[in-house]
Amino acid sequence: QVQLVESGGGLVQPGGSLRLSCAASGRTFSRYAMGWFRQAPGKEREFVAAISWSGDSTYYADSVKGRFTISRDNAKNTEYLQMNTLKSEDTAVYYCAAGRTEFETVVTGATEYGYWGQGTQVTVSS
Repeated sequence: QVQLVESGGGLVQPGGSLRLSCAASGRTFSRYAMGWFRQAPGKEREFVAAISWSGDSTYYADSVKGRFTISRDNAKNTEYLQMNTLKSEDTAVYYCAAGRTEFETVVTGATEYGYWGQGTQVTVSS
């Protein structure tokens, strides 16, 4: 059974930084594309960033491009989201997700992901 566990969320002031981690277990992590999504209160879950199975390709939502960086360490079965210059509109529950199919490049649609973590709260406020 695949398990994804996020960590690293918290309260940060505008302009600050956080790094989210997602630890994966239950299958060969290195063969699957990974991604991050977020959901703010009263809003739909939205795509944030994605990374290919190899780590060579990444893709970002326009709203976070230039501020967030997605990465992965296949030796540690862990995915990361470095978030810099945080804004109040970044406040949301952040979810990591793992793709359904081996050896995919970046995956941006929520329905293309087969496994989800429980989420970690990120609050940007002064």
